Amino acid sequence: MTGSPTHEGPSYGALVDPGFAALTAENRWLRGQLAHRHLLDLAAGVLAAQMRLPTSDAAEHLTALARATGLPVADIAADVVNAVAGGDGPSVTDPTDGALPFGRIFEDRRARRTAAEAETAYTVHEAARTLLSGGLAPFGADSLWLWQRADHGCLFLAGCAGAGAAEAAAWQWIPPAVPEPLRSALAAGTPVWLEEGPAAEHLLPGSSPHGARALLPLFRRGRPVGLALIGWPRPRSLDTTARRALTGVLEVASTVLDTADPARTAVPVLVDVLDALAHPAMLLHMSGTTDEPVVDHLNDEAVAVLGGLPREDRGSLVGHFPLVHADLARMARRAVAAARVQRAARLPTLARPEEPAPLLDVRVLPAGEDRAIALWHTVADPATAAARATARLQSVATFQDSLTGGDTFWSEQAYGVFGMARDEPPVPLLGLRGRVHRDDGDAFTALLRTLTERQTGAQAVLRIVLPGGSVRHVRVAAEPLIAGGTVTGIAGVYQDVSDSRRTEAALTATFDHFTALHHQAETRHQLALQLQRAIVPEVPGLMELPGGLVVAVRYRPATEEYRVGGDWYDVLALPTGKILVAVGDIAGHGIDSVTGMVALRNAQRALAFTGESPRSLMGWLNEVTLRTGGGTTATAVCALYDPEDHGLLWSSAGHLPMMLLREGRARLLDPPKDVLLGAVSSFSYREQRIGLRPGDTLLLYTDGLVERRHDGLDEGLARLATEVERLADRSPERLVDELLTTATGDTDDDTSLVAVRVG
Repeated sequence: MTGSPTHEGPSYGALVDPGFAALTAENRWLRGQLAHRHLLDLAAGVLAAQMRLPTSDAAEHLTALARATGLPVADIAADVVNAVAGGDGPSVTDPTDGALPFGRIFEDRRARRTAAEAETAYTVHEAARTLLSGGLAPFGADSLWLWQRADHGCLFLAGCAGAGAAEAAAWQWIPPAVPEPLRSALAAGTPVWLEEGPAAEHLLPGSSPHGARALLPLFRRGRPVGLALIGWPRPRSLDTTARRALTGVLEVASTVLDTADPARTAVPVLVDVLDALAHPAMLLHMSGTTDEPVVDHLNDEAVAVLGGLPREDRGSLVGHFPLVHADLARMARRAVAAARVQRAARLPTLARPEEPAPLLDVRVLPAGEDRAIALWHTVADPATAAARATARLQSVATFQDSLTGGDTFWSEQAYGVFGMARDEPPVPLLGLRGRVHRDDGDAFTALLRTLTERQTGAQAVLRIVLPGGSVRHVRVAAEPLIAGGTVTGIAGVYQDVSDSRRTEAALTATFDHFTALHHQAETRHQLALQLQRAIVPEVPGLMELPGGLVVAVRYRPATEEYRVGGDWYDVLALPTGKILVAVGDIAGHGIDSVTGMVALRNAQRALAFTGESPRSLMGWLNEVTLRTGGGTTATAVCALYDPEDHGLLWSSAGHLPMMLLREGRARLLDPPKDVLLGAVSSFSYREQRIGLRPGDTLLLYTDGLVERRHDGLDEGLARLATEVERLADRSPERLVDELLTTATGDTDDDTSLVAVRVG
């Protein structure tokens, strides 16, 4: 495309067809005719209303007036419309009666023709150019900006004239909190005239910072629709006549903005930007009738790469890119929906010898609600490829510093590493000292000396203090750039290693924690072992008691870690001559159950010295459990053996039944169905009596000996009876040892076992 780009629509033909210029000229002529016809229709309508004529007769009268005066019919039409609009012009029936000076009439005619052309313009940009050239340039203005009022109070640049594409892009959107003096014009609803230009602290668009400005709020039917800004290249005095004329020229801008399609206003600016690029680019429009975007514009480089534009279906994406149109369409839809840039290293992703050259380094950017811009290269850019390879490494960024007065260059990832905005200037390595944590100052100095004095590569991990005060660990790996024996620059990479440092610190803390837990567990192990030996001492041999009783006891803890649980046993000769035999089991096991077990065992032993019966002992023990157990419960069996009559008087608090081995047969002694210790206050326990014979063996045990996870308790008791009968001829000591060895319990619960044999 040569010359200034034309923005009457998507520009394709000039790139492939010499006849396109003729079509463009014809298009302009047709729109000029449309503006001319629009002005004549307005004037005919005015005459029809004022003279009460049919519209056709009014049009003929207008033509007759032109012939009678020798003036162009457009001038007569402008005079007629101006007379009605201004209220002080020539008469409607004879607009040449000289009521106004000729110069004023000429200016009004020109303004009316300009308004008609602007009102029929294809885009707001074209309307702005028409208003500038036809109505504002005679007053020395060199730029016009038209902002449309958008949602939430924003101002959107709908059109401009006399401004470059870059400046237009910078002023595309103005937020609700608009700067002064734009705010004053909008708030008061009256023009703001800055004949000496804006104040130094107030930035406004225009060709010169000191040029005059005029800010005019635009209304349509009493409703604000936007804001206009007129710019001059230098200060200018604007008297009342000039201000009135300028305001009149821009009256039509309110109509133009109110009827403009916001989606089309930005297209010419985007086209200017794309045409200024040195690599292929295109503008895509997200059509509402199809899922595939439509090509609005291709710049010269894109057309050259594609070998010209197809003669048919010029806006079709598949027509331009038959192999990758689906990929481009998908990226465009994602870019618009997510409002984020979409990237692809190459399209198509797989290379085939028979296919044309791929699109490299493809980027698709959102450009509003229904447009996207696609950019690509035809030859791989080494810098882009290196940056993409670097980006594959987590939180890695490249940098290059010049030490001879040049610039510092950062890859995009570096800004994120240092917590900086993309528009901030990059900081050279030598300038990072103010951001390095004070405790890492020596390491930073050593790094710089190695690079600049020793002229060799170096690396270091430095703590960088971010603008917000947080700290990151950044690895710096750099190489000096040497020319003629002098270091002229530094190149290297930054890597955010904060995560790995945090992981390392967490692992160290976890290791220290586990080490502490190990020491704690070992301490608990030793403490539990001492508690077990102190509270429930192991008796490796036999205990011989008065009355010819022989007793063997064994205790097996629940786990090796704690070495003690909630089980206890006791065999004690009392002053009355009777012998206490007891077994109990507190709910739970481990260190937490020791306290309750100690309290109950000691309480039972002390209460036994009262000489009271087992039922009384059990009742008192229940009260002790309720008041000192902290809500725990326990089962227990308490028996008193009288050597004189060989009688055994016993009571049970929900404990397993004792087992009697007599003459090779084992049977369970069913206990009374009484409640657990610690369950009910003031409970009266019952007791039973059985006579023992010489050779009888009585077994007291806890549930760890018989309970299994998947079997019932009756099955466990039956197995125990079978084992006891099989071992009937064993001594009490061998009996308890072999029963523990072959015990069928698998619940990891504590086990206490007491065997009492009558001699």
